[in-house]
Amino acid sequence: MSTHNIDTRQRILKAAWSLLEKNRGQGVRMSDIAKAAGLSRQAVYLHFESRTDLLIATTKYVDEVKGLDERLKIFQAANTGTELLEAVVEFWGNYIPEIYGIAKPMLNALDSDDAIAAAWSNCMGDLQHACGQAVEALDDENRLAPEWQKTEAIEMLMAMLSIHHWEHLTLERGWTTAQYIAKMTTLVKRAFVNG
Repeated sequence: MSTHNIDTRQRILKAAWSLLEKNRGQGVRMSDIAKAAGLSRQAVYLHFESRTDLLIATTKYVDEVKGLDERLKIFQAANTGTELLEAVVEFWGNYIPEIYGIAKPMLNALDSDDAIAAAWSNCMGDLQHACGQAVEALDDENRLAPEWQKTEAIEMLMAMLSIHHWEHLTLERGWTTAQYIAKMTTLVKRAFVNG
């Protein structure tokens, strides 16, 4: 891909990101993105086959800008299921404030916009994978609390780490990021670690 194509693609992704945040995820059309990027609608379609492809690429672009790959290295240092569980909470607790500007608009539009729902599902893949790694490791070590089946434990961990819970505790109740991470770490360890 030429430098010009890379620059154009980045302009489109930046425009989509900006519009998603500005419009709270509502009514962001390909034509709006094209206009914000200073391009024709056809030019946008040369880079992205569909609106869904563009929105998925936008979320990946946000992760790239926010250094997701570097942040995920925290899991490489974890040696046990408990350490992986702690790493999941630390990673996600620090990452939500970084991506909240785009995450909130997407959450607001999930029920009304199939393309945003697809992009959001794609976004949550990394978190689900991390939760799965932690639960699998606990189970392999025979440390997963006996009341949990692995699938249920992963689903509950995802629910506990939902952005809605983070919003309530940090934005509404005034918890700091450090407080959120410390208390959530204690909670998930009590919920999932046997002994």
